[in-house]
Amino acid sequence: MNNKSQGTGFNIIKNDSTDGHGGYGVGAISLNNVSPVMIDTETQEAFIDMGALHARGKIEKGIKLLPNRDEVPNGKTYWVVWVTVHRKEAGPYYHGLGACELFIDSEARRGYKSMPEHVNNMDRSLKGRIIVNNMDEQSRQVLGEFLKNFNQEMWDNSAEELKNALQPEK
Repeated sequence: MNNKSQGTGFNIIKNDSTDGHGGYGVGAISLNNVSPVMIDTETQEAFIDMGALHARGKIEKGIKLLPNRDEVPNGKTYWVVWVTVHRKEAGPYYHGLGACELFIDSEARRGYKSMPEHVNNMDRSLKGRIIVNNMDEQSRQVLGEFLKNFNQEMWDNSAEELKNALQPEK
C-alpha cells in the first residue's frame, strides 16, 4: 500500500456538538466523526479523502455524475466507505461503516453515483451499522487492512461484528 496517498487522518473533533445548550443546531446531524475511505478496486489501494465528504474528492473532481449507471459504459468501480469513529473508555474505535459504489470513466469525465445510497449508508454508519456486504471480498479485505494499519488501537477497540465483516469469507 502506498502510504503517501493516505492524506489526512480520521475526523475525531468533538464528542457532542450540542453539549451545554439547547439553542441553534440542536438535533442537527454532525459529520465531525465521519471520514470517507476511498478504495480503488483495480490497484487495491485505500486512502482517506476528506473532499469526498462534500462530493469534491480527487476521484469525483471534474466528473459529470449521471443518473443512470448504463450511461457510463467504460466505468471503473471505486468504493466510498463512510467510516464513523467514536470514543469509549478504552479509547477511540471504528463505530460504523457504510460502503457505496462510485462508477467513474475518467477519460470521458462521466460517472455514476447513487445519492440516496450515499446518504442512507452514511446515516447507517453514523448509527453504528456495518454495511459492507455490497462490496467485493477483496475490497472488504483491503478496507480491513487499511483500518488495522491506520490505527491498531482503534481496530482492537472495535466490535467483533465490524472485524468479522471485513475478514475473508470461509
